[in-house]
Amino acid sequence: MIEIENFVAGHYEKYTGYQYFVPAKIDDEWSWNEPIVNQLIEKAALRLGELNSYARLVPDIDLFIRLHVAKEAVVSSRIEGTQTSIDEALLPIEEIIPERRHDWQEVNNYIRALNQAIEGLARLPISSRLIRDTHQILLESVRGQHKQPGEYRKSQNWIGGMSLNDAVFIPPRHHLIDELMGDLENFLNNEEIHVPALVRIAIIHYQFETIHPFLDGNGRIGRLLITLFLMSQGILDKPILYPSLFFDKNRLLYYDKLSIVRTQNDMLQWIKFFLTGIEQTASMAVVKLIGIIKLKEMVEKEINASFGRRSHSAITLLQTLFRNPFTTVEQASKACNLSYKAAGNLVAMMQQKNYLKEMTGQSRNRLFAFQDYLDIFNGE
Repeated sequence: MIEIENFVAGHYEKYTGYQYFVPAKIDDEWSWNEPIVNQLIEKAALRLGELNSYARLVPDIDLFIRLHVAKEAVVSSRIEGTQTSIDEALLPIEEIIPERRHDWQEVNNYIRALNQAIEGLARLPISSRLIRDTHQILLESVRGQHKQPGEYRKSQNWIGGMSLNDAVFIPPRHHLIDELMGDLENFLNNEEIHVPALVRIAIIHYQFETIHPFLDGNGRIGRLLITLFLMSQGILDKPILYPSLFFDKNRLLYYDKLSIVRTQNDMLQWIKFFLTGIEQTASMAVVKLIGIIKLKEMVEKEINASFGRRSHSAITLLQTLFRNPFTTVEQASKACNLSYKAAGNLVAMMQQKNYLKEMTGQSRNRLFAFQDYLDIFNGE
């Protein structure tokens, strides 16, 4: 049994010219005496339950999942210095200026990595294999592609500073990773212990960031694990939470709370911060989901009232725009099974009603955006 108030986070070991931190193992029962932890668990669980209930009530919830995943991908990547907006992330790569394509690729890799990890949950528990497979997709054809994608590191890394000599934090040496990640994997899936899921994932996130098992992409994988774990536990049916938004808004505090566990053995402060973040993020996601539902109902009502014989095609196009808020006349033609001319007229009508906004300023190959929908996700 680990008592949080008496938790010892780990110890330092020396190596040639530096010392590295070895975290204590976590696969055990955890207990605490601080009543506020139970209150925060209750509040966060309530908000997550509310979010999941809304998601179940929304017809065609899968229409909206892509933007929820894209939102988390954009913000999680932004924490690591990637500069891509949700608008850009959903555009085809040809529409992205060359100097921003690396950032676009990193965000889209995150989207693919999360989606594939969710699919993997149907076959595998969250395991080292699933984590490594997800990491391989994350680093495919981007700046970290030479840093052992899909493999735990085989050399020392560090956080902050230019080298091991001035590093802010030095994680455990690579020969310890398999053992530490095995312990983390056991804690993820241990059904013999009774640690609330939200406390468990808070501890897992801290431990993963402390082990830092990869040469690159640790932060993004660590945050991706939060959504993945909540889905694996049945707390969320769909990936409609973006915890990275809270961490990004409180970035210095985020790093500080993680660091305080290691420097002051204060796991309690980290868990309270994490639970507060989950509650706030779930509340914001509920607001966005309500906004989406209202927008869908309003636009469908207006289309049925004013588009006449084009109403059916307009509703069909609207459905595709909720999946991907960008379209061309050619794409609209295929989606609605219309001639190019008829699709052009439909797009023009939707543009007149301000449902679509022309993005390119060209006379050919024009790209249109469902801006009101994008604005819901752009608002933070």
